[in-house]
Amino acid sequence: MVVFYALGGGLGHLTRARRVVAKLGLDGDAVLLTASRHASDPRVTGGLEVVEVPQRLTDDRSGFRRWVAAALHDVQASELFVDTFPGGILGELCGLELPPAQLVSRRLRWPAYRPRLAGPLPAYEAAHVIEPLSTAHLEVLSAIARRVEPLSLSDGRPPSGAPLLEQPHALVVHGGPAEELNELIELAHVVRRGPQVRVLIASPRRPDRLRGGAAWCDVYPVAPHLHHAEAIVTAAGWAAMQDAEHVRDRHRFMPFPRPLDDQFWRARWALRRTPTQAPDTLLT
Repeated sequence: MVVFYALGGGLGHLTRARRVVAKLGLDGDAVLLTASRHASDPRVTGGLEVVEVPQRLTDDRSGFRRWVAAALHDVQASELFVDTFPGGILGELCGLELPPAQLVSRRLRWPAYRPRLAGPLPAYEAAHVIEPLSTAHLEVLSAIARRVEPLSLSDGRPPSGAPLLEQPHALVVHGGPAEELNELIELAHVVRRGPQVRVLIASPRRPDRLRGGAAWCDVYPVAPHLHHAEAIVTAAGWAAMQDAEHVRDRHRFMPFPRPLDDQFWRARWALRRTPTQAPDTLLT
């Protein structure tokens, strides 16, 4: 059994897991190990088997390490894919005996993550790099992985699908807290082209305490609907930036602080990169 280790509470980790599983042709033989609050949504998990991490372990590294070892044994894991965190989100994979493993590497705030590592990092058959990494991060991957290589998770085609609303609309895409969502709604009101352009929120969960007259749409995935919107407003998370790549002229984004994800770097990189930048530049 192939286990995809997708720790992190947000939507992005599961979205990325699904895309990697599909890209590598693992759909028929994969189980998701996750603590995401979206794990019960079959649209997000795509019918894959899910093993949920008990919430009581999210701050208990030693207990989490024991639980992970038992879970991998119980599902008879023959191969492990680890999302983002080479030592686990708390450092729980450090010093743990793992099945043959591969790593999916997006940008980390490496100085913030490094203190969580409480032992030797696991060895990986491959580290698949999906966006540029810091020098320190890349040096560590070069030491623990037999090969470090770029992986593109975009199929290169523009999204297409029925519009969420026939009339002109600005689309806010965010799965984060209400305070952040309200900031994005305010930005959508600024960038929309006239008061007749409605503001819609696309999210698989109903947000709380919304202001600004925005309407919620229960939709996932949102990528097929993006090209119908007059403007797209998101945070600067990996999945949102990936999905909006084909509508860059209409995409406005606002980075938010995260303990380990560097949305401010991602926003700066998106503003200065060229639309045709090749995947192999991820390793330079």
